[in-house]
Amino acid sequence: MQQPVAQRPMPQREIRVAVDIGGTFTDLEIFDSATGAIHQHKTPSTPADPSIGLLAGIRAASERFDFPLGAVRQVLHGTTIATNAVLERKLPTGAVLTTAGFEDLLQIGRHGRKDVYALTASPAAPLVRRSLCLGIAERMRADGSVMTQLDEASVRRAAATLREAEVRAIAVCLLHAYANPAHERRVGEILAEALPGVAVSLSSDISPELREYERLSTTVLNALLVPIVAGYMGKLERRLEEERFGAKVYLVQSNSGVSGLAKAGREPARLLLSGPSGGAAAARRLSAALGEPNLVAVDMGGTSFDVSVVHEGQVAMVTEGEIDGLPVRLPMVEMRTIGAGGGSIAWVDDGGRLRIGPHSAGAVPGPACYGRGGTQLTVTDANLLLGRLDGASFLGGSMPLERDAALKAAAATAAPLGLEAEATAAGVIAITNANLAGAIRLSLFEKGLDPEDFALLSFGGAGGVHACEVAEELNIGRVIFPPHASTLSAWGILWSDITHDLAATQIAILATAGPALAEQSGRLLREAGALLDEDGVEPAQRGFEWSADCRYAGQAFELAVPLATADFSTAGLDALAEGFHRIHRQRFSHEDRGVPVEIVALRLTARGRLAKPATGHAPPAAAAAAAPTTRPVLVEGRWQDATICPREGVGASLRGPAVIEEAYTSTYLPPGWVAETHATGALVARRIAE
Repeated sequence: MQQPVAQRPMPQREIRVAVDIGGTFTDLEIFDSATGAIHQHKTPSTPADPSIGLLAGIRAASERFDFPLGAVRQVLHGTTIATNAVLERKLPTGAVLTTAGFEDLLQIGRHGRKDVYALTASPAAPLVRRSLCLGIAERMRADGSVMTQLDEASVRRAAATLREAEVRAIAVCLLHAYANPAHERRVGEILAEALPGVAVSLSSDISPELREYERLSTTVLNALLVPIVAGYMGKLERRLEEERFGAKVYLVQSNSGVSGLAKAGREPARLLLSGPSGGAAAARRLSAALGEPNLVAVDMGGTSFDVSVVHEGQVAMVTEGEIDGLPVRLPMVEMRTIGAGGGSIAWVDDGGRLRIGPHSAGAVPGPACYGRGGTQLTVTDANLLLGRLDGASFLGGSMPLERDAALKAAAATAAPLGLEAEATAAGVIAITNANLAGAIRLSLFEKGLDPEDFALLSFGGAGGVHACEVAEELNIGRVIFPPHASTLSAWGILWSDITHDLAATQIAILATAGPALAEQSGRLLREAGALLDEDGVEPAQRGFEWSADCRYAGQAFELAVPLATADFSTAGLDALAEGFHRIHRQRFSHEDRGVPVEIVALRLTARGRLAKPATGHAPPAAAAAAAPTTRPVLVEGRWQDATICPREGVGASLRGPAVIEEAYTSTYLPPGWVAETHATGALVARRIAE
């Protein structure tokens, strides 16, 4: 009798979802392990409670792509909740505890002026009023030794004052706490006892580095964001429980890695570039796939325009950035953001000039053409009026646009200018393109880079209709439109790993710092191990990357130097010094080997590798392309018939003027440009001689 053949068990279906919540739309990328497919989905954001739009998007995607919610194992969540809270100043009442005598530090700030031609300086307003910046009796020296013991009674008196003020967050930043955190730790314990339920952030936890003002600013931001992010995470967790949703949720950080909810709740300042950092991560990955080591990555959504740079295959990282003029001393992707998106509002200033943004119509009411009550002319309305968008197919046909509403909004803006509605719409696009080109130009020129050496990588739902004209202004000859361009930040998030950044300030002449650095590296490894244990990362899935901040003795600022290993022997220190000389020469065109190299800080990036798609950004499955049609488009002041082509129908050569349409975005190809499909599925547009 023949024995039955044993059936091999079917692999368990696992779904990985990456979410980028923007001001106008929530973007999702979904990886299905059963088929290897990567799907994209887009749904309107819900600004009042972003978790509503997130879960609505996942439910809609499960129905559209036929997977059960129970199969979702990981949700990687990029969010602008921290950024928006700071930009809109929707923050709780906070306080500062600092060393007595330094209570004015937050108000004094730095005296550098970014606009050297302005008649008066306009520093960012402090987030904590002076009356709630209190001093306590204690003092550490710069070497970490105790100069004045902590007076615990002064801490309790301060706590009583803050209780009466009903503060919800406290930033503790004591002098030289990066060198010795003992006093800060004890202050935190006293505050926890005296003010239960109040968010307390210690500078020695969030930013244990020198430069007092930047450390204080970072700690204040973190403290004020704890109640905001904790409230959002509470709503999200409740909704997940209601949906019986058992997926592990990670939040995207400014360094383009992710962290668990516990770490994100303690250190929400690390989320300030949460969404945009996914686009930078995607650009770095695509740089290798496309064979383009130099890319300017531009993400234009409904509200903002984000610029990041891939140079020689690497995305620039900084150890200090800023948000709305406020320093943030934390590792993050180097990025420039301006208020320019599809929802940016056109307006006429007192001098009779047409201006664009930075205020946006957002998701609600949105541009006038959305038909949701918006009445002001936006960039999206202008593109619709110029024929670059098809109102019937917008958002895959699920959200038709109202041209008459856009025309009415344009006429209202045109009236004080003495122009026709269409001419005003063309002016909106011209000014927007100039603003976008200006942001890119600054991002490159400040690094000594030439735009002509770069290709432009355009993504975001609104970017495709502007990219080629912006490239012309910069003399950039190639523009790349990747697959899933409108949700590319979410696609970049899809490949993320758990990432923790740790730092130890160590100021010393490099040649003599070996023993101290060896001790610091051991401590950082132990702290990193504890964080990865908290995330449940197995030892085999861990990775560690080292770098050191160095400068010539006497310099005020330092450069980051990557380290192959944590080798602090004489040979290792010599190699570190050589690396610093090389980077200094590259950045400033000179080096000075006669001056000792000084180390300022040792840094460790700990990664926990997550299971992720094994495939690259494969081109979408071949589909029968609809035949190209034509549509009138306003080109250089006159209407012309432009080719209207679905993305899958581009093939080897499509000449402008043309509009390339896909479900969630459109690409405008001006005259003098030709597009072709790359092997990766990307569209590559090139300028040609007319």
